Amino acid sequence: MTTTDQSAESTLLTREAILACDDEVTEIVSVPQWDGTVRVTSLTGKERDRIEAHMIGKDGKAKLDNLRARVVAASVVDEQGRRLFAETDLEALSGKNAAALDAIFTVAQRVSGMSDKDVDELTGE
Repeated sequence: MTTTDQSAESTLLTREAILACDDEVTEIVSVPQWDGTVRVTSLTGKERDRIEAHMIGKDGKAKLDNLRARVVAASVVDEQGRRLFAETDLEALSGKNAAALDAIFTVAQRVSGMSDKDVDELTGE
């Protein structure tokens, strides 16, 4: 294990500080195809793990069906932070305009620390 000196500005966090931290990131995204905006929030570790687990089929091969809809459903929230979509909405949501889904997906990826490289690694590309 390598350790480095901390700068005078940083604080070594405690368990309590980490668990108490409000680390949610939200961003308003314009969706012209739907004539409005949506509020996109960062995924939790648990939500991201669930999405990534779904991407691997029982045969171990990548399964990308409804990926964008799945990420959009997990990240679009109302003003109180409640998810707008449920698992049962995935099929209908995946039938919406691809450019709209992609715009939201891209922001959700960014605020959740999920890069294109992460997706490529999961899909074996």
